[in-house]
Amino acid sequence: MERAPPVILFLLLIVPFGIAQNTTSEADEFHVGVILNLGSLVGKVARTSVSLALQDFYAVHPNYSTKLVLHIRDSMASDILAASAAIELLEEYKVQAIIGPQKSSEAVFISKLGNITQVPTVSFTATSPSLTSGNMPYFVRATTNDSAQVNSIASVIQAYGWRQVVLVYDDTDYGRDIVPYLIDALQDVDIRVPYRSVIPLSATSENIMPELYKLMTMQTRVFIVHMSSTMTSLLFTKAQEVGMMNKGFVWIITNGVANILESLNPSVIEAMNGVIGVRHHVPKSQELDNFSIKWSRMYQQDNPDESPFNKLSIVGLWGYDAAWALAQAAEKTGISSVRNKPWSSKNSTCFESMAISTNGPELLAAIVQNKFTGFSGDFDLTDRQQLKVSVFQIINVVGRGYREIGFWTLKNGLSRKLNIEGLKITGSASMLDLNPVIWPGESTEIPRGWEVPTSGKRLRVGVRTSAYPEFIKTFKDPATNATKVSGLSVDIFEEVVKRLPFALTYDYIEFDTTDTATTGSYNDFVYQVYLQKIDIAVADITVRYNRTLYVDFTVPYTESGVGMIVPVKEDMIKSMWIFLKPLSTGMWFGSIIFFIYTGVAVWLLEYLNGNEYVHGPFSLRQLGITMFFSIFEEKEKLERFLSRIVILVWMFVLLVLTSSYTASFASMLTVQQLSPTVTDVHELRKKGEYVGFRRGSYIEGLLVDIGFERSKIRPYDTHDEFYGALSNGSKNGGIAALVLEVPYIKLFLNKYNKGYTMVGPIYKSAGFAFALPKQSPLRAEISRAILNITGGDSIIQIENKWINQNSNQNEDKLDGSGAITFESFGGLFLLTGIVTTCSLSVAMLMNYYKKCKQNARTKGDDQNDCGHGQQGENGDSQGNQDDENGNCSDIENRTTLPVPLSSNTNGDQLPDNRCTQTNKAASLTHTGSQIIHRGDKSGMSLSGSS
Repeated sequence: MERAPPVILFLLLIVPFGIAQNTTSEADEFHVGVILNLGSLVGKVARTSVSLALQDFYAVHPNYSTKLVLHIRDSMASDILAASAAIELLEEYKVQAIIGPQKSSEAVFISKLGNITQVPTVSFTATSPSLTSGNMPYFVRATTNDSAQVNSIASVIQAYGWRQVVLVYDDTDYGRDIVPYLIDALQDVDIRVPYRSVIPLSATSENIMPELYKLMTMQTRVFIVHMSSTMTSLLFTKAQEVGMMNKGFVWIITNGVANILESLNPSVIEAMNGVIGVRHHVPKSQELDNFSIKWSRMYQQDNPDESPFNKLSIVGLWGYDAAWALAQAAEKTGISSVRNKPWSSKNSTCFESMAISTNGPELLAAIVQNKFTGFSGDFDLTDRQQLKVSVFQIINVVGRGYREIGFWTLKNGLSRKLNIEGLKITGSASMLDLNPVIWPGESTEIPRGWEVPTSGKRLRVGVRTSAYPEFIKTFKDPATNATKVSGLSVDIFEEVVKRLPFALTYDYIEFDTTDTATTGSYNDFVYQVYLQKIDIAVADITVRYNRTLYVDFTVPYTESGVGMIVPVKEDMIKSMWIFLKPLSTGMWFGSIIFFIYTGVAVWLLEYLNGNEYVHGPFSLRQLGITMFFSIFEEKEKLERFLSRIVILVWMFVLLVLTSSYTASFASMLTVQQLSPTVTDVHELRKKGEYVGFRRGSYIEGLLVDIGFERSKIRPYDTHDEFYGALSNGSKNGGIAALVLEVPYIKLFLNKYNKGYTMVGPIYKSAGFAFALPKQSPLRAEISRAILNITGGDSIIQIENKWINQNSNQNEDKLDGSGAITFESFGGLFLLTGIVTTCSLSVAMLMNYYKKCKQNARTKGDDQNDCGHGQQGENGDSQGNQDDENGNCSDIENRTTLPVPLSSNTNGDQLPDNRCTQTNKAASLTHTGSQIIHRGDKSGMSLSGSS
């Protein structure tokens, strides 16, 4: 918006008033009507703001050709007087626009007059959502719609976790029109409105006090107040008197009062301490501060007898900007020429003198299309001829003022801080992201939002007898005729009540039904909560989806799931092959394969090393030796180091395997083992077996969904009937299995603990819980108490009281799953396999290397033998010498026949010059027998190697 430069404003102050008057007298007068309740706080603020706006506007634009002339009328809070004033302004002054009216109810009729006369009606205080530009095209709302704030209120309530609220509002268009929008916003975040308190406009202290006492008897402690400032002041003053501004109460005010909070009486503000509210956010600036000072001076001039605590509010800023926008539009369109409307002479009334504005449409368009930045923020009426929602400020009333606790925007929701430049919110929509609040009673603890009123009615606890009296049983006291109950469910409920953080009084109400065993009776029982005949249903109620559609459940207090009771078979110990059970089939085959593989590997290692125990043709003796090597380690029989490594690793594997076998076999022989006759419910269906269930239970529908034919499903009522049917079996008119919920299975096995066991759960369910009305505030507290009970020793004591947990239930099952498998020893078998294979590979490589080396040396010896033969044929002297020395050739032939070039027992190879050494020994006989003895020893060595 254009602002007057400081120099111009200064000149305007020193220029004589007469000159200014002569200048402006040349401008055309643009008549505008103003209809306000001048006796109200809002009316007084609005009149000052509109007058100041025109004064500032024409001070900045002294040469404009038009000038707005205001005709102010007091409606005195009366719709009739407001309509009469509008008619007067249209007839006598031919006004071309109307500022106001102040109330939404007044705006309805005046806007219709504007539609007829094409006179725009600009209101900055009528906020009813029912006033729309669709049915009132000449109505312009220079403020926001009341429905714009409902999402911010719902976000605040959701952030603090409150589940129910009570609406308190005026019985006026202003109060009623917001209710549908507010309830929709609350329901979107799952918040209920159990009660609406409608206060008549004419209500006095005597009328309000009974309503406040009624609110005190309710559980809900969160109240949303949408009333006029006058009624709000009276309400909180009386609420403080009756004690409803103490700790535990929550009061939320809408922007109608929050916007003008500073202008309320200080005593009213003190009574409202702890209240939180939603108001429009106005960015602070030095320009706004200077304007506030200027506005306050003019307000005191207009209202010299007014109390000094009235201050400028957002309503005054809207009035200032609206008057500025209208002045700009008037200058743009100019003065309108009017013509009389041709009314019917037959029904002649005072409306005959009303004129139709010829430039009304142009003026309306100029107002709506005018955009600028005013003191209230961005002034933009292009959105359905009303201001757009920008930012809401969340406040907390403290002392004689308020403190800021956060902001809300349509795009980002709640946050603690607001970045004004980018309008970006930091943080998430959580109460942790809001500043701390001082609640009523000067409490910093967040109120729970509900209480159990001491003066209210007692809690109606619905109960019903179960087919299993261990869970719940009802009976009448013959002396008092009061309903008495007992059972596990009742004990848990009474323990829950003891652990609640508040006192809870209640009465047991028995659910009357002629046949509690009929199908759907539990559904009917739970439905009593929805019908509000009882406040909570206590029994062995299973949490089912169809029931959650109309009630809420607490957390379960029992185990969940559906299982089967089936007979057990006991034939394991009587089997002659029980010794095979500790190891699985795969384990047996794997052990045998590795047993043979290890024995063959050791035999081959010793054979390659020349062990005398394994030489000769393969026979049964050789096979026995092989098996012997796989079990026992005999050092004197194993001559190779690699063989001993293989046997050592294999013995470690055998040690672990035999220990595990012994432990498993001992367990089988010492503990009685039982196995169920059937483990899968689908197996029963495929075989066409009969199954049983408790009559009236939802289990019947579950079995049908699984695929059982109804002819194969048999209902029973008592444990004795269950036992008889299971004993007879499916082929003798009984059943092969009984399908029940896990808590009921415990009861049955407690009584019949021999010959039967539980299989499953075959189906997951939520367990047993208590049913409460939708959005009941008790649900969270009771659920927390149940979790406290089930997480400690209390639940064990209660179950031991009604269900004996120490009974011998047939929980041991043996269906082969306990046998030792090959996979569990895979690491050991892998170790021995790697060691054996590697040892065998190394031995074979060494043997191959020796053979290659041996072949090379044998080829060299053959060449030497050929050389000795040629020398003997060339001379006799050589032959004679050979005869004297013992014929070297004969010695050589004798020594090399058994094992040519083989190693001796010490692993040493014979020398290649054997003949040379013998000749030397013969030629040196004169040296004594010592040399001859060495030659003989050499001959002995050769003989020993053969």
